[in-house]
Amino acid sequence: MKTILHKSNTRGSTNERWLSSFHTFSFADYYDAERVHFGSLRVINDDTIAPGCGFGMHPHDNMEIVTIPLEGNLEHKDSMGNGTIIRHGEIQVMSAGTGITHSEFNPDKGQQTKLLQIWVIPNKRHVSPRYGQLSWMDYAKDNKWQQILSPFSDDAGVWIHQNAWFHIGTFDKDKEFSYSWKDKRNGLYIFVIDGTVTVENQILNTRDGYGIWETDQISFATATKSTILLMEVPMTL
Repeated sequence: MKTILHKSNTRGSTNERWLSSFHTFSFADYYDAERVHFGSLRVINDDTIAPGCGFGMHPHDNMEIVTIPLEGNLEHKDSMGNGTIIRHGEIQVMSAGTGITHSEFNPDKGQQTKLLQIWVIPNKRHVSPRYGQLSWMDYAKDNKWQQILSPFSDDAGVWIHQNAWFHIGTFDKDKEFSYSWKDKRNGLYIFVIDGTVTVENQILNTRDGYGIWETDQISFATATKSTILLMEVPMTL
């Protein structure tokens, strides 16, 4: 088993009047040659957007872009004609493919928006752009993993052009549980949204990241109530 640890206080950051963002991997003005990606997982941005502010129209291509609001709401508009509000408990995915433009704003005047935006390098280039959104809270259960993303359009969660699976779970204090790989060739990146959890003798706290590969099952134990995001992705590009 191989591992890599990214403590929350080692992440890069962007601080603007309207935006506070932490970057697990190299992004924008933050660059670390040893932290460019984890397999096909290219970006994990932990963003806080001030009330009434956001990102204007900007382009993407050939990337699978996943957005998970953690607090507040996010207003989305894009060149495919989509216009919607994404809320906590929902997940949004865009296959940028041949190219899209989109904007993201906090529509609330009195509350900040917190979100994770995650980029996954696709296994197919130049596909037709595509948009998807759903509420994973509709089927979430405490102390169980909830699948929120997969490679299959007929499976639980949204789907992307990559052999990847995302799961999220909220676990009570002093719970023990495990995760088994969907594909033994993949790696698993663990991101602790909130709480303290031990993964194979490694203690992880809020916003820590931990990559594991060359194994196919791991165990967890919570020291506090914890919410955890798992991203299983191919290790080869």
